[in-house]
Amino acid sequence: MANARGKLLKMLAEKSFRLGNFKLSSGGTSDYYIDCRLTTLDAAGAVATGEAIVEEIRERGWKADAIGGLTMGADPIVVATSVISSQQGSPINGFLVRKAEKTHGTGQRIEGFREKGAQVVIVDDVCTTGASTVQAIEAAREYGFEVTGVLCLVERQEAGGRNNVEQAAAPAPFVALFTANDVHAEHVKLLEAK
Repeated sequence: MANARGKLLKMLAEKSFRLGNFKLSSGGTSDYYIDCRLTTLDAAGAVATGEAIVEEIRERGWKADAIGGLTMGADPIVVATSVISSQQGSPINGFLVRKAEKTHGTGQRIEGFREKGAQVVIVDDVCTTGASTVQAIEAAREYGFEVTGVLCLVERQEAGGRNNVEQAAAPAPFVALFTANDVHAEHVKLLEAK
């Protein structure tokens, strides 16, 4: 499992990183795009994602009864982490945050694990402006969770995302497993090796 992070970086560079002209969900444009779901929804990528996230949570000493984030970027990360943590004998439950409360059924915004007062880690796939991560943090706290840490797979290092998330998360720390530069450099390395 010690190489889960390295395996995940390689898969993100190989499967999820694209050069071109792209419109971002933040409204901006970019000459590259990172679609983490191409990795996190891949069978081997899901395992690497879950192992890397569990490892990071444990190394940082974060208490986590559950892990969750805004649907849909967080969904595969939450499931992979919950499964891997359970297989390792220290289960971390999962929850998902809807963009808005349901208008039918039970009207929940938080789905899955819902134990008020629980210590949780918020996750996201890519952080650009941090808006979706901030929404998840706010919804989790409003529900009654205690946010102990915030983690994203890839930080784009632009648009003030880190600052926005750090302000919303405080006093909980914000960690990015990788930067866009890390993924881009690995992508170039893989191309050169071909």
